[in-house]
Amino acid sequence: MDNVQSSEEIRNVALALDKALESKDLHAVTEKFADDCEIEFLSVKLFGKDGVRKWFNWLYKNLAEVKFQPVTIMVEGNTFFEEFIVKATFHDGEEARSNQAEVLVFENLKIKSLRLYFDRLDFSSSVAKDVISKTIVRQLVKKSLEGLA
Repeated sequence: MDNVQSSEEIRNVALALDKALESKDLHAVTEKFADDCEIEFLSVKLFGKDGVRKWFNWLYKNLAEVKFQPVTIMVEGNTFFEEFIVKATFHDGEEARSNQAEVLVFENLKIKSLRLYFDRLDFSSSVAKDVISKTIVRQLVKKSLEGLA
């Protein structure tokens, strides 16, 4: 049986998740999720608290620091939607910026489902280090914009 969850309570939990991620507090991140939660991003699905830990470890294996800047937040019923900007710093000091969106579904003020949407190409130029990789990334970006720009 679900508790009544106000929009404000849902928003507060979601924003606390952002703060916990920014401060690299794995315990605070995992406590925001239900035991039987699901995380989906980059065509990958992770399940339960082990999935939360796997996602968190993947994030900080690739990034030294992450900051979130909200753009649009909406809450309807038990669903939280946020469009936001990620400012990421890689372990070598390189920086990247990514426009992203997330959908969180809540149950008893715990995150039951997290779906995260972003473009991998936002990070590709920071990851490509050699001439061949940089050339490939430039060509992919150019090809993806063909007919638009």
